[in-house]
Amino acid sequence: MPPAERALRHVEARSTGTPLDRALRVTLHFHPERVVAALAGTGRYVSQFVTGTGNGGLTAFAGGDRWRWESRIFGGAYDEASPEDRPVYGGLNFRLSPYGAAPRFGSAHLRLTEGALARTTFCYPDSFLEPEHFGTADRMALIGIARADDRDPLDDYVEAHVHGPVSVEADVEALVLDPGYRGTAVEEAASRLPCAVEWHPGFRLHVDQLRGHGDYRGQRYVDLGLEIAVDGVLTPKVLGDVRDRHDPQDLKKVWHLLARFGR
Repeated sequence: MPPAERALRHVEARSTGTPLDRALRVTLHFHPERVVAALAGTGRYVSQFVTGTGNGGLTAFAGGDRWRWESRIFGGAYDEASPEDRPVYGGLNFRLSPYGAAPRFGSAHLRLTEGALARTTFCYPDSFLEPEHFGTADRMALIGIARADDRDPLDDYVEAHVHGPVSVEADVEALVLDPGYRGTAVEEAASRLPCAVEWHPGFRLHVDQLRGHGDYRGQRYVDLGLEIAVDGVLTPKVLGDVRDRHDPQDLKKVWHLLARFGR
């Protein structure tokens, strides 16, 4: 039995609830500067095990935390699998947000088709917290659990794991971008994708608002945000433009400030 099928069966056996509304969609989040060009080149969205990069913890290697979490959630189905065969991560957009389910992981997202739901598993909360609540499209109790929880708005997503290859042409309804990327190389690369390109309302945080949130991720990240702001404003593109001049883990914390307080 292929690893993806074994993983789906394992999670389904641990899941409870009724079928989810098939109008809901899974969204896959990322920062678009490099990813959109890669999507245009390969036509596939791949996991951190393939790219070696990500917007969460960078532990996708044999024996790393991501490997261990997947082994636990999927009953060891992927323990011997190649990186290309592993699932990709996103969230279930049950709140119908124009920003997608989990903007913590990037200002851009792919909105997947209804058909992708059949090969997606879910958990709540995030897999790094070693959750005990799981779901599939046919057994979905997680939405009620998430709505009853009291987590930070960046952390209240139902995590999704899409098993099997994710093709832009076959599996994506739309790429959704921040309007700050209009007229940029990101929009040009997006125009070459075989899916719709849409724009959400945008992330924008003025430095006067930023200064009041030193207790959120730490004052050093507020100070970094003040340093890199352009004309007193932080946007996803402003962060993208300095990605090669700062530690990506530091920029990730600045992004959290923008994503949390700049909608």
